[in-house]
Parts: sequence; structure tokens; C-alpha cells
Amino acid sequence: MADEQEEEGGKKGSLIKIIILVVAILVLVGAAVAATLFFTGFFDKKAAEAVAEAVEDDAAAPGGAAGKGGAKGAEGGSKGPEAKGDAKGDAKGDGKGDAKGGKPAPRQRATPERVRFEQTYLELERPLLANVTGSRKVMQIRLAIMTYYDERVFNNVKKHEFALRSAILDVMRQSTEADINKPVFRTELAEKIRLTVNALLEKYEDFGGVEEVHFTEFVVQ
Repeated sequence: MADEQEEEGGKKGSLIKIIILVVAILVLVGAAVAATLFFTGFFDKKAAEAVAEAVEDDAAAPGGAAGKGGAKGAEGGSKGPEAKGDAKGDAKGDGKGDAKGGKPAPRQRATPERVRFEQTYLELERPLLANVTGSRKVMQIRLAIMTYYDERVFNNVKKHEFALRSAILDVMRQSTEADINKPVFRTELAEKIRLTVNALLEKYEDFGGVEEVHFTEFVVQ
């Protein structure tokens, strides 16, 4: 009798050990599967889907925040003047307007400081005298040139003054009495002289540098 009880107890102990071993294996397998799903982001996807479903349920509810009344309010708001102003602001701005319907923040534009150059002037010592083409009139002028560059421009002008005076006189002789009567004659003549002077300086010194030509004396008689 005692032997049967011992044998029965041994079988029960073996069965319990097997059950424990199976449970332990199942726990380990479950833990491995859970860890794999966790690291692959499975639970994050499930949570996002649950949140999306909850939002859809709220939107479908009659009194929900995104119900028909909210949709109509949104449509009415989009037609109001503020929405138009916001849309224009977004179109002109950087596209980062407030998603809640607020006005977009203005964008600051970096504006470089205005660069100013110093003007220096040189007046030719002697006047220039030339006959007007097709007329008995005579034109006499005195010139001053302006540059933004250093003294080298003036030094080049003084160095080649004879060639410059000859070229300027040729420009003056091309003027007719009809040209002189034009309101813009002096402006046009000054520009022609400037181009002529720069062309000669570039020919002799590889650099012109004369920005403007001014008349300090202009007589036609």
C-alpha cells in the first residue's frame, strides 16, 4: 500500500515538473514575442490606431467638436474677412501661419546698409571753344569731372589732357544749332563727353573711372 502511494506521489511530482517546465517555456516564448513587437514599434502603431479610432468616433458623435455644427462654423469662418486676411498673409509670408486661424507672424527681411561713395571733382583749367556746325555761333564751355575713385583718375586726366581736349572739341563741333535748342542738349553733350573721355583713358591707361561730367561754364553766342 505504501509503495502504491509513493509511486502515485512520484507520478504527480513528475507531472507538476512537466507543467512548470511547459509554463516556463510559454512565458519565455511570450516574453520574446512581446520584446520583438515592442522593439519593432508594433505597440506604437496599435496605440496610434486606437487614438485615430477614438477621434473618428468623437467626430461621428452628434454633439462632437468636429460635428456638423463645427464643420459649418469652420466653413463660415473661412469665408469671413479674417480668413481672407490670413490667407493673403500666408501667401505673402513664409507659409508658417498659425493653424488655429491666427494671423501669421511677419517675416523680418535683412536689408544691407546703403553703401555711399565719396565724390571727388577736378575742373579743367582752360575753357573749350568750338564752332557750332552749320551756324555762325560759337560754343564755349568749362568742364569738371567727377569720380568715385582715387587720385589716379585725375592724374591720368592731367597726363593725357591734350588728347582729351582734342577729342572733346571734336564732340562739340558735331553739335548743330538745332541740337543746341533741344531742352536735353546739355545732358546729352555731357554724356557724350564722358564716354569719349573714358574711352581715351581706357585706351591709354586701361581704366576710365569718370562717373559724371559737369559744365561749370556754358555759353553759346
